[in-house]
Amino acid sequence: MALKSTIYKATLQIADMDRQLYADHALTLALHPSETEERLLVRLLAFALNVPHDTDRGALQFARGLSDADEPDLWQHDLSGQLLHWIEVGQPDERRLSKAHARAERVTIYCFGSAAEVWWNGIRNKLTRLDKLSVWQIPAAQAQALAKLAARSMQWQLSIQDGQVWLSSGGDTLEITPQRLMGTA
Repeated sequence: MALKSTIYKATLQIADMDRQLYADHALTLALHPSETEERLLVRLLAFALNVPHDTDRGALQFARGLSDADEPDLWQHDLSGQLLHWIEVGQPDERRLSKAHARAERVTIYCFGSAAEVWWNGIRNKLTRLDKLSVWQIPAAQAQALAKLAARSMQWQLSIQDGQVWLSSGGDTLEITPQRLMGTA
């Protein structure tokens, strides 16, 4: 018998001063049976950091990611179906990144966890030719603290300024500082 995904609901109130974006989003996320809550919440954070100002060029959507090798964790298609932005969470291999680079206008990776530095040291020289790729690291301690905010129903207030994210959820507050490893901000 196959395990089923667990459904999470999230309401985001985003005030991104770096991009002059102020928006509210009500989202439904599926936690894949093989996925941790830490990874799920890094996916949610990646959404907040990349959601476009409007849907004129298409909306940012959660894709099948772990369930489908041909899809990222998040993606944005324009209204003609052209793939604009491919977003991965975790530590994908170079073949997957090369494939994404060939398909999308932009590719963004959010690595996290204690093994992220080892992964990056092993792959970074292989990615130098991928000029549309940006790689960000969520420090392990911050990703673990983020995971502690997991709840089946979440309400997040996010303030983003100068590359720092201040996240409030219920009575908890967390500061997250994504570190750029490669690419443009």
